[in-house]
Amino acid sequence: MSTGLDLVAALRRIVQEATDSVPGAQRGSLLIEDGDRLVYRAAVGFDGLLDGPLRIPSDAGPAGAAPLLDPGGGAQVVAAAAWYGARLRGAALERLPQGAVVVLAPVCMHGRSIGVLAVEQPAADPLPAERCDLLLALAASASAALERRELYDDKARSAHENRVLEEVLNAVAAQASPHQLVEIIAIGIKSIQLRPQWSAVELVLLEDAARGGAPASDPGGARDVRRYRVPPRTPTSYWNNVRDGALVAGRNLDIDLTFRFGGAGGEGSQSALLDEGIRRGVHGIAVAPIDPAGLEPMIRRAREAGIPVVTLDAPPVEGSGALAYVGTDNVAAGRLAGEMMARLLPNGGAVGTQVASLRASNGNERLAGFGAAVAGTAIAVQPPSENAYDASIALQLTLEALRTGDLAGAFGACAENGPAWGAAARAMGREGDLKIVAFDLVPETIAMLREGTIHATVVQREYDMAYRAVEVLHDLVSRGVDAALAELPAPRQGEDPRATRFIDTGADVVTLERTPWSRPLAEHLTLETARKTANRRRGLARAVRPIELLAVGVDAKAEGFVKESARLTPDSLAWRVLSAGRSLIVDAVDGAEGELHRLPDVVEARRKGTLTLVGVPLLARGVALGVLVLCSERHAACSAEDLTQIERITDTLAVALENAQLLQRITERTQELERANDRQAALLGTIQELSSPVVPIAPNIVVMPIIGAMDAQRTGRFLESMLREIAERRARVVLIDVIGMAVVDAVAADHLMSAARAARLLGAEVVLVGITPATAQLMVQQGLDLGCVVTRSTLELGFAYALSQTGGRLVYSRSSGARRS
Repeated sequence: MSTGLDLVAALRRIVQEATDSVPGAQRGSLLIEDGDRLVYRAAVGFDGLLDGPLRIPSDAGPAGAAPLLDPGGGAQVVAAAAWYGARLRGAALERLPQGAVVVLAPVCMHGRSIGVLAVEQPAADPLPAERCDLLLALAASASAALERRELYDDKARSAHENRVLEEVLNAVAAQASPHQLVEIIAIGIKSIQLRPQWSAVELVLLEDAARGGAPASDPGGARDVRRYRVPPRTPTSYWNNVRDGALVAGRNLDIDLTFRFGGAGGEGSQSALLDEGIRRGVHGIAVAPIDPAGLEPMIRRAREAGIPVVTLDAPPVEGSGALAYVGTDNVAAGRLAGEMMARLLPNGGAVGTQVASLRASNGNERLAGFGAAVAGTAIAVQPPSENAYDASIALQLTLEALRTGDLAGAFGACAENGPAWGAAARAMGREGDLKIVAFDLVPETIAMLREGTIHATVVQREYDMAYRAVEVLHDLVSRGVDAALAELPAPRQGEDPRATRFIDTGADVVTLERTPWSRPLAEHLTLETARKTANRRRGLARAVRPIELLAVGVDAKAEGFVKESARLTPDSLAWRVLSAGRSLIVDAVDGAEGELHRLPDVVEARRKGTLTLVGVPLLARGVALGVLVLCSERHAACSAEDLTQIERITDTLAVALENAQLLQRITERTQELERANDRQAALLGTIQELSSPVVPIAPNIVVMPIIGAMDAQRTGRFLESMLREIAERRARVVLIDVIGMAVVDAVAADHLMSAARAARLLGAEVVLVGITPATAQLMVQQGLDLGCVVTRSTLELGFAYALSQTGGRLVYSRSSGARRS
């Protein structure tokens, strides 16, 4: 009975039953269409015909080399030598029994033949009707299993496309860079479209578009561009989900949340980031510790400073200063993984294991739960390897384990470990045969689930754990530690009441198809997208006071990403796509004719093994922003359906880039206006200082000229400056020169009288000088009365008056020899 958990095993059982049903048969196989090729999806008994086991899947030649069987035509018989000669590379045909034939039964889907179930018969004797009917029934069982798998895969592909589009929109809201956007798109397309097997995805963005300008709709010639290339590595989507959950929670709670990625050591380490937060005086810290023991001194230092700390993803050490751990019950999650492995290996076998870090307790706890679940079975769990969060090391270790150990299964305890086992299984020809249980749901894991390389994965709710961690931290800060802890789950019985509180966010087992023990991939992706959307639509909970929190995730090492400036010339595929304003597909095979095949970049791609090149323009409101270029090492890799899907995703990317550029232009313009305002404010301050300077011209005498208008704000500064100078210089007379005033009206007169009264309180006298005939006439017409304030028409006369009041006198002199007075 097929449960949908292991398609490879189900198809192999069908082939084995078919082989057993034919007397004397030694070999059987199942060949299914994959694009324009046939591939072996299951086989038994081929060790005698080949020098080694037949790799599954393995190429069986072009699908059109011979027509497939008529769906309603029944079984057919062909000569074994002719069949294997056309469909099996490296077959030792001389080892075949004399007169051997192959009985073929059609495998059909949706009313058409897609492959054959082939069983070798030692002689050309007619197959009895009942055995022929059994063979046809087994072929129908294979058809049903494949059709069921296709149905679930179609649903998963659609759900994953929606997820990728949601991630793009979320990246726009988070002001993501082109680097982040192209990573989302590249990894998304690769895991949505499995058959093309895209080896490279590159974004060619026009330079003015990259800088936030408006690119011309017609390239018109060589253009400056920026190229973004994503390396074929394990994606960082797990930690991006953690970041997104934290940031959305921060927005919903109306708090100032800073999210940073930190490594295990160095300048950008988690310890350094926590130290920076403590010195800055943040109100709370959430951290996913890489090395809980190494980070504990910094956690305790934060608590001593009155800053509550919450960990997520990985629990802290026992007796930690962290108040709460928000995340997965890792022992229980590991047990789920072990139970799935026991179902995949009912007869037991050796199982390899790998963990990201042996210093982090989460991986160790998952391994412990896994071991407990398979205890008492015939499964032998091997000691774990450690990849130190490095995807390349993970692949090296898994390849070595498969080469040196007779492994039946593998368990990847952290996000990058499952895809590493899957990549090693592909490289060793054990795709689907090696039973793999992974952890988390990064895009590579999604792709391998859909193709059958990974059989099941235990999925944490990383977005939820980050969102909940920020909520808990907000409660600890805003309501107080005691009140917030009172509402969290109490420590387990027998634990110290002061122990770190544990909030379990749960885990799900995900497989491609629905099984009695798991959720189908399509359903999981749909629920995850809906939950994120609902969180973003929640209204703001206004903070009662400003709260600043720091959240620190794990730096997933983004080495290998390429960003470079280049010159786009008319003899390139990207330029042709921009010129045409539509997508172009080039099958760069040997001997192909046509102008596009002679382009230098197409020729170079062919030299490096690329057989299909696709260029898709990024169009926003009819304006080309750039081109998305995809490469595959398969011939005719991009179907019309594939291209439609890529264009749909690319249209969203174009809108995202346009919005990001608009936001960039607004931000830059705002910064320019702020800088202009700062310059204007500084200039006004200088003018204000220069428009009312205080100039001492003799003992106990100062002059204060007024330039411009005297409003209330100006009067305040003028009085403050005048009174300060009177006190510091012990001035007895202040000459206020009004010749530069814009107008002397009732308001200005009132301000001047206020200055005179204030000076008088400090024992100084104000004298107004520089009153012109026009000003005097205006004051008379308006009936202004300056009271007892002394006035003089010129500064010279005012100065003479001031000297008379302070016991001084003016002495005039001519050139040498002139008469003195």
